[in-house]
Amino acid sequence: MQRDQKRCPSSVPSNHLQSCHLPTFCWGPSQRDEASCSYQAQSKVKALRSSPSQPRARAQGNLDTYFPGTKDMQRTDEERGASQGGSVALCSCVVSQSRPARSEDGDRAPGTVPAAVATFAAVGTSLLKRLQDNEGDRVETYRELESVLQGDDGCWTSGVVNRLIAEVSSDMRAAQAVTGNVKTAASDVLVALARSHFHFVMSELQSHLRAMGKVPDEIVLLTLGKMACSYALQCIPFVGMTLLALRTMLSRVRSGRILRAVCSVLEQWSKGVNTYFGSREQRPFPRKGVARFCEAIYPVFCYTVVNWLDCKEEEDKQAVLGAVAAMMGVLLHAEQRREHAWEQLPWLLHQYEEVRDTSWVTKSLSYVLEVLEGAQTPIPQGTALAISTAVHRQLSDVTQEPGPAHKAALSHCIVLQARMCPEETVVFLHSQLSGGSVAGRVAALGLLGALAHSDAPAMREKLPQVVEAVQSVCNDPSAQVRRAVLEFIRELLSSGSQSCWAWDVVGHIFVEFSRTSGRLVAGGLLPWETQEDGALGALCMDILGSLDVSLSGMTKLLWPRLLQYVVPAQYSGMLIPLSRCLRALVERRERAGCREEEEEPDAMDPQEQARLPAPQALLARLLVVAAAPYASSERAAAALQLLQALHSRIHRALGAAWATEIPLLLQYLAGKTESSQASAEWEHRVLKFLRASLEPIEDKAWTVGLIQELSQQLGSSAPGSWEKLFLCEALGTALAACRDLRHVQGQVLRVLQETKPVELSEAQGMISVVSRAAESHFHLVLDTVTMFSAAFTRGCFYQTSTGWKVQRRQKTESAQAVCAALMRTYGGIALRAPKEQLLSRVDKEILGNILRLSRAKQRDLQLKLALVQSITEVSCAIQAVGDCGSFELSLKQEAMRTLLDWIKGEPWDSLVCGVFQALEELSKLRPPLSREENRNLLAVCCRSVFYPSKAQMNKGRKTVRAAVNMQLPHMAEAWRGMEDLGHLIETLLEAEESCFDDVVHVLKSWLTSAKEWERERALCVCARVLGACKERSELTAALLPAPLPGMGSRASGCWGCLRPLSCCSPLQRGRPCEQLGSLVGLLGTLTSDCLATSRQRACICLGYLLQMQAKTMKVVPQADEIRCLCEGLNSPDAKTLVETSTKIAKAVCKCIPPAQATDFVTAVLDRLLHIAPTGAGAVWKWVFVFLVECRKEILQEVPKILKTLYTYMQQSTHRPFLFHAVLLLSHFHREPVISSLLQKGLPMDSDTVELWRSLGRRTFGIQVLRCLVEKLNRARNNHLRTDSSACERHSRQTALEAVTITRAISEVALALRSMEELRQLLPHLLPSLLRWASETLGKERLLSPVSSWRQLFLEGQVLEEKPCRIFLSAIELVLGKCMEQKWMRLLMNQAVWARLEDPLAHPEGVRLLSSVLLHAGLISPHLAKNLLPRLDSCSVKLQLTRLTSASGRGA
Repeated sequence: MQRDQKRCPSSVPSNHLQSCHLPTFCWGPSQRDEASCSYQAQSKVKALRSSPSQPRARAQGNLDTYFPGTKDMQRTDEERGASQGGSVALCSCVVSQSRPARSEDGDRAPGTVPAAVATFAAVGTSLLKRLQDNEGDRVETYRELESVLQGDDGCWTSGVVNRLIAEVSSDMRAAQAVTGNVKTAASDVLVALARSHFHFVMSELQSHLRAMGKVPDEIVLLTLGKMACSYALQCIPFVGMTLLALRTMLSRVRSGRILRAVCSVLEQWSKGVNTYFGSREQRPFPRKGVARFCEAIYPVFCYTVVNWLDCKEEEDKQAVLGAVAAMMGVLLHAEQRREHAWEQLPWLLHQYEEVRDTSWVTKSLSYVLEVLEGAQTPIPQGTALAISTAVHRQLSDVTQEPGPAHKAALSHCIVLQARMCPEETVVFLHSQLSGGSVAGRVAALGLLGALAHSDAPAMREKLPQVVEAVQSVCNDPSAQVRRAVLEFIRELLSSGSQSCWAWDVVGHIFVEFSRTSGRLVAGGLLPWETQEDGALGALCMDILGSLDVSLSGMTKLLWPRLLQYVVPAQYSGMLIPLSRCLRALVERRERAGCREEEEEPDAMDPQEQARLPAPQALLARLLVVAAAPYASSERAAAALQLLQALHSRIHRALGAAWATEIPLLLQYLAGKTESSQASAEWEHRVLKFLRASLEPIEDKAWTVGLIQELSQQLGSSAPGSWEKLFLCEALGTALAACRDLRHVQGQVLRVLQETKPVELSEAQGMISVVSRAAESHFHLVLDTVTMFSAAFTRGCFYQTSTGWKVQRRQKTESAQAVCAALMRTYGGIALRAPKEQLLSRVDKEILGNILRLSRAKQRDLQLKLALVQSITEVSCAIQAVGDCGSFELSLKQEAMRTLLDWIKGEPWDSLVCGVFQALEELSKLRPPLSREENRNLLAVCCRSVFYPSKAQMNKGRKTVRAAVNMQLPHMAEAWRGMEDLGHLIETLLEAEESCFDDVVHVLKSWLTSAKEWERERALCVCARVLGACKERSELTAALLPAPLPGMGSRASGCWGCLRPLSCCSPLQRGRPCEQLGSLVGLLGTLTSDCLATSRQRACICLGYLLQMQAKTMKVVPQADEIRCLCEGLNSPDAKTLVETSTKIAKAVCKCIPPAQATDFVTAVLDRLLHIAPTGAGAVWKWVFVFLVECRKEILQEVPKILKTLYTYMQQSTHRPFLFHAVLLLSHFHREPVISSLLQKGLPMDSDTVELWRSLGRRTFGIQVLRCLVEKLNRARNNHLRTDSSACERHSRQTALEAVTITRAISEVALALRSMEELRQLLPHLLPSLLRWASETLGKERLLSPVSSWRQLFLEGQVLEEKPCRIFLSAIELVLGKCMEQKWMRLLMNQAVWARLEDPLAHPEGVRLLSSVLLHAGLISPHLAKNLLPRLDSCSVKLQLTRLTSASGRGA
């Protein structure tokens, strides 16, 4: 049933009403006559339908006999169908051919018909046949047939129509065999068929309705309702018989379905009658039928009221409600039945409490009120109050709030009622505003808004009363009520009223916005309160943005009411819609010209004219709004656009300038996103725009007025706000543009005297005003500030030395705040001063006054901050001048000493305050610093950064925060100090190349610190410095591939910043760095530091070094490889860290120059002195890797490396690693290592002995021994080539060398593991030892030429033992390793060693030794071969030895 109602509109379209011509008919003398007449007409229609062979025209003619005007109606239908020819086409298969029309029985009719008509008939016949044959889905077939009938224009024959009606009727009458969907579809087909064959369908339905003794089927009743809904006026002739038939069956209704169907018929047919009543003026219908219609409906109405009003089911209630309301609408047209209809209105309103879906009640009530308005029927006294009360109760019901559509319907009911009785409606709503609940006031305001938007003349007269009522609740504490007030204002302003009192409510929009925005800014709201206030503010902006200013007279109505809200700061948030409205009004004024004056001559009174803001106030306020740092640039653009629109009102000279400048600013805003828009840059552009705007204005009074307006707004701004700071900037800019010098000086002095710089924001504002004024009045402003400073200094001592202790402390703090503000003012003046005027007064008058003000007995942190900032600004200002010629800052050293003394005394304060930046900028100025000053500067700064622990830093941070009220720029993080130090070092490196060595030297002491935080910070600075060096080296390599001739270490400019391509280290100049080896050694060992950040930074530093070194060595850099390995340094696994560090070492060590190998090893060994023993292994890995990877390159550096290793051998914890390093060197470079160890001389300490023994224990120990034997033989040869006349000194040196070699041979042989290889070496070793024993036989001591008494003493200690004994001991040790113990005991028993030592028994000893060796199998032809060539020696002792040996062999 609901679907059917959706398909049937509640009213007939207007085009359908105009196209339907109703027949003229007369009502019979009684309802019985009417029924008889209707029955006769029905019988005739049946007779026509029962004769299918008769032509259609005949049937139509017979219908005209009983229903006059039917032919006209049919003609009208045909005309309507012709006018809708576009909808006749059924489908794309329709062709243009024509064919004869076939009759019902299949005979071909003469002539042809259009192809489209034939196609419709064919399709319809096909579908009908499908229904008759029961083929396919009947619902789908009916739907297709319905679409065909909607495009049909009466082309079907009466036979086909009769067959279709019969088929449809059978389905509608079927009891159980047919589903409800099929019946519904069949009903829709009948309704569609009535479009072209209305009387056929209506006759069929009436036959079902008048069936005797039974209630019609539900589908029949529903179809009747659809017919009245779709063809209201065509159903008028059948109203009497239909209602008569319904009267006879009302008492037999038993089911709810039938009841709802009957109510649907009553509702639709009653609405059809009301439609007929409304169209009588435009139609030639009889006007005397109203009473007859009411007489027909009244009995049914009475039965319904008596029997069906108390039904229980919700659907039944809704159906009865709709029927009763529709019938009431008919009865209200007849005066005699009107009272009975009004009696049911209380029941209708009571249904709000009975039904669940109250929208049905509202729909019925709205229908009744619409009928009343159309019938111009007055509402009885008291009824309007009941309706208003019921509707208001529904709108204010918080338990069951109606939906938007229902709210609109309820508001429509009140509007309809107000058109008929406006006074009662307004009085009722006014009473609801004065009391009751919040929901009641909200509902009343909503209804008043609907009335304000109504176009009824009666309500126009009541609008002042309505507005006055609403103004009484504008300050209601409830946000819901205030929102309802705003919605009322929206409706009122959109109504198009041109009365001044109606537009006065515009001010409440701004008041409400100011209230809500103030609460949001103040904070302290609950979440739901914040949401409510935000929504109210957005609503205010939306209402203002939706104002329609295109109506006539709006310029004078809105101009004074909107313009006065531009200047107050609390309304700045509304500027976007306000700007749109004002710009539109300006455009209207420009287009209308003088004609606008004729619209509302009394719209603006003198008081309103006086409230308009001054031009200077508009300019000042809009500039503040334009420059404000909002998240979006829309408000700034709105302010600029409004400025451009008001240029003629502000000043006539601004039009040309702003026509160029403002579009540029808008273009800048359009090109910037919210994230990229820098507030400082935009503020600078706005101030530049202000300065450009004031230049063409020659009126001094106007500029002075602007200065006064800026000062006034400055005084009303919140302390510390951004707005106040910008107003200070704007005031300074205006003073700079002012041509009245006396006024400028007075304003500057007033600002200096009235400002209380204890608050940082106040001091900053003063500095902004004075420094910007100095842009055009430098000497005037500087003289004024100097005068004020001198006066303050003279009175400061007396003020701070008198009074109680607390007073003195307060005065001291205030005085220091003023001094700090003045110092910063001097810095700001220097920055803003014209470049051509600065140098003449910067040294003595600016910097001198800054230093003079800083000489306080007690400096608080504010004063220190001011000193640093002012020195930095003065230095930057001097650099910005450019070419300064021979200018030198005479107070530079004094300023530098002041800062360094502060750093030494209070390192944390200086770190926080950014003193390094001041030192950096100051160091760029002339005269340059000496090398001693640079070293002192580096040492002091590094200590202040690296030394404090984290606990000390945190404590200092809290102290500083409390001192400066958390407004320091450098408090973001502690690493800012390291960054500033890095910048300072970069600047020093740019100024002096030799400073690089000093930087490395200073950093080394901190990189080797035992404290992890000191190493971490030093690495941070080191990475910064090396990174800068690397970047500059790349830039230099790209732009200056070769050094320029004649370029010294210092450029000829004034400051280092003027030399962007200068180099800061030898690496950058294309030469190897002398510190590379030590840096790599130090940084490489830090890749195994305990802190992951230190390991990462060390790796980064190595990468920078390699990239720079690669350019000088012309090798492929290993930086990429190191960068990949850096990730492994974050691993928590110790084994992974060692492996990664080793890989980095392999990549890095290849780039170390061989000449710096010792520096590398020394740096690594120095690092070992400051680490725990557990971490020594990872550090030693770097030494081992270096010795292996660079073994070929470091050949010439082996003695130095060995000497370095031996120096650190006293550390017992690292002795195993040191021995391993020496062994690695010996493995690759035996000769240099052996030579270096022999050069240590005698006596051998324990470390040297252990080294020789370690060499002997290695696999290459025999090779070391062979090398020693060769050296011993060479020493003997050198000794033999010295004749008796040779230098005695050389002889003694050779003997001492032989003794040293022999001692080494003893230690190596003692540790040697391979006896067979030692035996093979005896032919070379034993003769040499015997020869040296014979040579030194009888000598007590060998002394070399000495150069000092100490050396003489040491050698005496070493050679206290007889030289011969040393060689014999070596022979004994070697033979003990080669022979069995029995032979050694034999030698002992025969006193061989004693005989060999005795010069007289020496031959015998040699003979005995040879004999034992022969028997032991150690004498070989090789030994004899080595002894025989020396038989002719000139030495008697040697000859004896040879003879003895020979005799031994003979024996």
